[in-house]
Amino acid sequence: MFKIGKVTHYYDKIGVAIIELIADLAVGEKIKFVRGGEDLFEQTVDSIQVEHNKIDSAKSGSIIGLKVAQPVKEGAEVFKIS
Repeated sequence: MFKIGKVTHYYDKIGVAIIELIADLAVGEKIKFVRGGEDLFEQTVDSIQVEHNKIDSAKSGSIIGLKVAQPVKEGAEVFKIS
């Protein structure tokens, strides 16, 4: 498990987290959200959007929108589960 990014914003009405990536991420990969050392939840990436366009993968440095299974607060760290 390694860190791939951080939640910078969360839109509760549509259940989308904005994540600033520090590593690549692709649809189908498993991720985990952690905040203050506490595991929040895990999910599989169903879709990634960049500026409202659906993409299959995003590179390090991208800012993406990700539909999340549960509400998540700004500052939560995102980890990829191998």
